[in-house]
Amino acid sequence: MMISAVTLYSQSNEYRVPDQVNLINKDSLISNIIKISSDEFEGRAPASKGEKLTLDYLTKKYSEAGALPGNGNSYLQRLEITEVYSEAPEYLYFKGKGSEIKLKHAEEFTAQSRRITPDISLSDAELVFAGYGIVAPEYNWNDYAGIDWKNKIAVVFVNDPGYATGDSTLFTGKAMTYYGRWTYKYEEAARQGAAGILIIHETGPASYPWEVVKNGWTGTEYYVVSAMNNMERSAVEGWITDFKAKELFTAAGYDFDALRKRAVTPGFRPFSLGFTTDIKISNSYKATETHNFIAKIPGTKRAEEYIIYTAHYDHLGIDTTLAGDQIFNGARDNASGTAALIEIARAFANLQGEYKNERTIVFIGTGAEERGLLGAEYYTANPVYPLEQTVAVINIDGLNIYGPTKDITQIGKGLSALDSFVEKAASLKNKYVSPDMNPASGGFFRSDHFPFAKKGVPAMYLGGGREHSEFGFDYIKKKNDEWGKTKYHRVGDEYDESYWDLSGAMDDIKIGFMIGHMLSRTSSFPEWNEGTAFKTLRDKMMKVKAD
Repeated sequence: MMISAVTLYSQSNEYRVPDQVNLINKDSLISNIIKISSDEFEGRAPASKGEKLTLDYLTKKYSEAGALPGNGNSYLQRLEITEVYSEAPEYLYFKGKGSEIKLKHAEEFTAQSRRITPDISLSDAELVFAGYGIVAPEYNWNDYAGIDWKNKIAVVFVNDPGYATGDSTLFTGKAMTYYGRWTYKYEEAARQGAAGILIIHETGPASYPWEVVKNGWTGTEYYVVSAMNNMERSAVEGWITDFKAKELFTAAGYDFDALRKRAVTPGFRPFSLGFTTDIKISNSYKATETHNFIAKIPGTKRAEEYIIYTAHYDHLGIDTTLAGDQIFNGARDNASGTAALIEIARAFANLQGEYKNERTIVFIGTGAEERGLLGAEYYTANPVYPLEQTVAVINIDGLNIYGPTKDITQIGKGLSALDSFVEKAASLKNKYVSPDMNPASGGFFRSDHFPFAKKGVPAMYLGGGREHSEFGFDYIKKKNDEWGKTKYHRVGDEYDESYWDLSGAMDDIKIGFMIGHMLSRTSSFPEWNEGTAFKTLRDKMMKVKAD
């Protein structure tokens, strides 16, 4: 039986919080964050010494907590990946209409290739403005229509048309759809047969500064390789800065803002900018492996039904080209979420008598999340526990480090019957539930719950609140903006006792535990709300299960 948005727990005070919730311990949390984000762990890049140290540490900590291996007799799920380093040219030149535009690698453009071949070359590739790079039949939208994309490079805006206009009737307005994500844009360019794609970076619609692009797309990348050695991908995938895009558009005879308005108009069609470019990329690559970490607390009555907690343990590793500090420690992102799951596991493992979880609780520390959710994507394609028997997924990716809040954020609020479980658990900590504080950033599509949602499993992401208990909304917004500009995906993401206040995070972790505990003691499966893109997927899954 499926369960609607109105549940037993949201309508009564019947739920009693087990005393074991108090085993979630701040000192233990901090100790694990410090250890996992230490220089010793070298930024936890996939297939690195730091990954092995992390997995060994998680094995020790989950074993001590009382959680069993989650993949047969092992805590690990092996994932074959390919490590690729794309050596792009130092300069890229756009030529046309009597002018030449010069772009410097890393500072003004990035270019990589997922193709598993040593040499990638485009000659006289035509630059074509393709709006937002979206093909969305449900919106009657096709930014690629009418063009033969052979030897052409799509130049596209980041995010989607709704962000630019704020019009709630255009896509979903300011709330990003998956069409706005860079991952989608690369995928669609490949489907259309484009030789390449360049995404125009802007800090607002991307939700992060150029520095994040520079750090994320100029070093070693990791990919799951297709049977075709990724040759079905566009030859070149990259970004350019907005000021270089403006220079290109001006030289082509167009105004940047005018083209944006043109791109959000229904019926937009792509067109040549009258410029070409040559790109040569040298790829060095080798097969390697990374891992998902999986632990479990078996259920007592419905052990073959599963509630999954996820938190990625990886980060960006080491950049030896940097002066000074070279280690991307990733303390908040996501040593904090990784440490939070250890605390939740200890609480579950110590439940007694009538409070024991009736469904099996699974903890997955995903690998290679920073490389495109690779660990979660792999798990959902190769599940250890059947997805049709998976009740829900609760993801934690970055704890609140700014102190107590009156609320907790649920990314995915309004999409499924999970809302009522979150609301009930939050109320027990005298908190209310807020939606994503920055829906324009597309947070629902950017972390490890999303691959589960794409398969139809109800999933959501718990984040820190946005109303500080003492200082209000502006305080949290200012802190988050500051962190995004100075710490996110930078070497400065380190634990700082003088800056971090985890008092609010402790309540959030306990709320996360209670959500899973309540779900573990129901006999029904939550469902996606009517009208959501994921409900059809779940309905089909459950029909197959019933048959």
